Amino acid sequence: MFEAYQLPEEHAAVREAVRAVCDAKVAPHAAAADETAEFPQASYDALRAADFHAPHIPAAYGGAGADALATAIVIEEVARACACSSLVPAGNKLGTMPLLLAGDEPLRQRYLPPVARGEAMFSYCLSEPEAGSDAAGMRTRAERDGDTWVLNGVKRWITNAGLSEYYTVFAVTDPSARSRGISAFVVERSDPGVSFGAPEKKLGIKGSPTREVYLDNVRIPADRIIGAPGTGFATAMRTLDHTRVTIAAQAVGIAQGALDHALGYVRERRQFGRPIADFQGIQFMLADMGMTLEAARQLTYAAAGKSERGEPDLTYFGAAAKCFASDAAMRITTDAVQLLGGYGYTRDFPLERMMRDAKITQIYEGTNQVQRVVMARQLLAD
Repeated sequence: MFEAYQLPEEHAAVREAVRAVCDAKVAPHAAAADETAEFPQASYDALRAADFHAPHIPAAYGGAGADALATAIVIEEVARACACSSLVPAGNKLGTMPLLLAGDEPLRQRYLPPVARGEAMFSYCLSEPEAGSDAAGMRTRAERDGDTWVLNGVKRWITNAGLSEYYTVFAVTDPSARSRGISAFVVERSDPGVSFGAPEKKLGIKGSPTREVYLDNVRIPADRIIGAPGTGFATAMRTLDHTRVTIAAQAVGIAQGALDHALGYVRERRQFGRPIADFQGIQFMLADMGMTLEAARQLTYAAAGKSERGEPDLTYFGAAAKCFASDAAMRITTDAVQLLGGYGYTRDFPLERMMRDAKITQIYEGTNQVQRVVMARQLLAD
């Protein structure tokens, strides 16, 4: 039997299991989460009950121990039903990956099990008002004071801020060293001095709150540093190498959901006495959508494999998968709206929501312009 380029049976089983949960218990809440801009608690509860809320956490910390490909499939299938709900497993991986990459064992043992049990979510605090693509230009400071660190600053665009119990916060510990003077810390929502801004009013993924995180003389124990002082920026970049794969998976899922709805519609919609699926112009659009989607999926899965193996070209493949899949999702969802005509433009159908949700995948965890810079640098370094 020739098994190359074939999804392993256990991964196909993961897809089937996640899809069943999402079709029954996540998709029904997607429109309401978008309309009300409220976190879909029922969807979160369903993912938590099925152990799909943070599948990447190793079994040693009470997690499901899913590999990077299985985790990507989980996120893809959740996004197919509800993009904002997919930011539960994706956000948890983003927030905890620095601990998995650089945290010491006591820190992992303290913070990973609650996330694995579904008792807490984890957010990732890198961006700031004046430090987006230029993350090394951050201004948040952490100063050592005896056996504590004192953090001051503002973090912006933080996914699930206010809901998450734990936050990976990057702060400057040596202002003279730029990127080599940044360190990473675990901050808890209950720490004195932690507060949150109002939820951002967004184009899409409205059910996943995005807020600023304010750190006002937040004093934390010294053992909450992730890795050695000065290694935080390297940890942040290594984290993004892995988690850009999850954004690619999210984009693939959104695009698949849009294509599924468009296919159902064109089979039923009749004009000129025939289903519009019979018209060649429609068929050409569908063929391009399906072809582009599958190319994005295969690149995403290849990148997920490299993430799991920790291969040296993950930086390139993570950026390529995120960039290609998110661009594909934007094109596919836009074409899906077009296929439905006026109906696609209304909230009676989910396509306009999927189109709005797809846009953010071209922006967060590094804009697609930055991804192209990353890829070019990797190519030129060879």
